[in-house]
Amino acid sequence: MAPLIEVIDVTRTYRLGTRGAIVHALRGVSFAVEAGGFVAIVGPSGSGKSTLLNLLGALDRPSSGTVRIDGQDIATLSDGRLAQLRNTTIGFVFQQFQLLARTSAADNVALPLVYAGVGRSERTARARAALEAVGLGHRLTHQPSELSGGEQQRVAIARALVTAPRVILADEPTGNLDTATGDEVMDLLEHLNAERGMALVVITHDPEVAARAPRQIRLRDGMLEGRTVLVEGER
Repeated sequence: MAPLIEVIDVTRTYRLGTRGAIVHALRGVSFAVEAGGFVAIVGPSGSGKSTLLNLLGALDRPSSGTVRIDGQDIATLSDGRLAQLRNTTIGFVFQQFQLLARTSAADNVALPLVYAGVGRSERTARARAALEAVGLGHRLTHQPSELSGGEQQRVAIARALVTAPRVILADEPTGNLDTATGDEVMDLLEHLNAERGMALVVITHDPEVAARAPRQIRLRDGMLEGRTVLVEGER
C-alpha cells in the first residue's frame, strides 16, 4: 500500500521581488508518512519548515520533485481540486487558533462543512460530535473570547476533525499555550491519532513536543539533517 504522504526529491525556490535574489527554501527533500503515522518535523527558524507545511497542506506546489497526498500529485491538480483535497483529506491546526471572533464554537467547527456544501442539520450534528470528542460539548455556544487558550485550541482541533480527514497537520500547536495546557493538547492529538487512525504531522521547534513523536524529520537549510530519527520499537 502506498504511503499517505510522499515527498520525493522536492525543491522549492522563491525570488525576492521581480529581480531579487533566489531563495532555495527546500533542497531535494524526500520522506514518506504512512496512514495512521505520527511524525514531528523539526528545525530552527529558516530551515524550511513553513515551506514544507505549505506543500503538505496542498497550499503550494513544489518547484521540482513530487508531493503526493493520498495518492494525488499536487502539482497536477487544479486550484479547485487542491481546495477539495484540503477540505476532505487534511485537517489543519494552527498556533494562532484561527477562530472567527463573535462566532460560536459550534459554528467555527462547522465552517469546513459549509465549504463542502453539507446541509445545516448535518453540520450542526457533526460539529457537536466533534466538540464532544475534544471534551467541549458544554461549550457549543461560547465565542472564542469566552474560552481559555487551551479551549480555543481544542475548538481548532474539533474543526480539523469535523471533515474526518486522513491526516491532521498541526503547525506549532502548543506555541501559544503554557506547558501544562500544551501537554493536554498533545495528549488529545496523540489520542486521536491512536484511536481514529488519522495520521498526525506536527511541525515544531520545541524538542519536548518533537520527542513525543515516534519519528522525527529534521530540517536545516532546506535539507534533511542527518538521518530521520526513529524511536526504539518503531519499524
